[in-house]
Amino acid sequence: MNLTAKIFLALVAGLAVGAVLPDVGGSDAVLAIAEPLGNLWLQALQMTIIPLIAGLLFTGIAESIGTAGGGKVAAAALFSFLVLLLFSATWAILFVPALLEYWPAPLQAAAALTGAAPGAVAAGPINVGDWLLSLVPANVFKVLAAGDMLPVVVFVAAFALAAGQLPARQQAPLLAFFDALKDAMLVLVGWIFVAAPIGVFALALTVGLKAGIGAFGVLAHYVAVLVLVQVTLILLVYGLMALFGGGGIAGMGRFARAVLPAQAVAVSTQSSIAALPAIYEGAERLALPESVSRVVLPLAVSIFRITSPCANIAVVLYVGHLNGIAPGPLALAAGVIAALAAAVSTGGLPGSITFLAATVPIANAMGVPVAALPLLLAVELLPDIFRTLGNVTADLAVTSILSKRLKLESAPAPV
Repeated sequence: MNLTAKIFLALVAGLAVGAVLPDVGGSDAVLAIAEPLGNLWLQALQMTIIPLIAGLLFTGIAESIGTAGGGKVAAAALFSFLVLLLFSATWAILFVPALLEYWPAPLQAAAALTGAAPGAVAAGPINVGDWLLSLVPANVFKVLAAGDMLPVVVFVAAFALAAGQLPARQQAPLLAFFDALKDAMLVLVGWIFVAAPIGVFALALTVGLKAGIGAFGVLAHYVAVLVLVQVTLILLVYGLMALFGGGGIAGMGRFARAVLPAQAVAVSTQSSIAALPAIYEGAERLALPESVSRVVLPLAVSIFRITSPCANIAVVLYVGHLNGIAPGPLALAAGVIAALAAAVSTGGLPGSITFLAATVPIANAMGVPVAALPLLLAVELLPDIFRTLGNVTADLAVTSILSKRLKLESAPAPV
């Protein structure tokens, strides 16, 4: 049994035991042990987030610059990736609050789960000038000590871009340092995740004692919301193909048939890299030029994950909903910045690590508590399938759209 399955079973067991224990007796004594034990595991995870994000973001940006190579096709691909990632983040910001307003979580159980009062309360007004100043830390060590993720993300991203302008002999030691930092943190996270079933069981037991059987309903509702936001994003990708991929509805049908084998691999493996050969076959079925597909597809699989901003922002908005927090425009903007950084930096990692490394900075940027995130990690089995499904679909879609655009740009002007 893999670790993800063990974590999921620990979640179910903890919630079930917590739900029935008050009827048996001794729940107060159990709570006194389970709550600090679960929080201990959560804090152990949190202590790795800042150095892990620093290592991931620096190496992710540096490797993206190196992979792009500066060619016309690569530059067009990178610009398209950025536009589509912003589109993905915007869709979550528009769709999730509207869905939760129409179909809210069972807030009484949610309140017991989080300790927050039911009912969303908008965050107080934020001064634009103060918000902009907060993005650029006067003392980076001070914000590191305070755990303010957004200025750390901005600083590390700017540092990585600046390092990319140095000669190779000067870049190498910096890249080696941050690569080693990333790898060391991944080893430490691996050690902490050995105890993940115990930590998740303790957290779930605490939730079960406070929320009862209603906690199952909250988690089922969360999974449904996360799946819906990703399914609608995938449908929008098909719509973009109809608009910009050429051929209208008929062209979208050809695309749907071409991408289907890659989608089957994505669902069965939950790996975009494993689906890459099938994506190449889809590009051949669409008769896309190899001069485009051989550049765009490896880039897309490496650094372009269209579902990442959408799903991760949706997770944080949902946790905010459970805590009665409705982030304002500037908090949402901060979350988008953190989500874009996560989309660039967390590729190639196990889903459990990617989930926390991506969502914790977004939650911090939006002012949303992170205590519920390990519980939501435990039910990532189904949403993660749709993450990969959407990524594979968008990889072939952006390659097809770029092929059409670049072909039109290179066509000779009519005489």
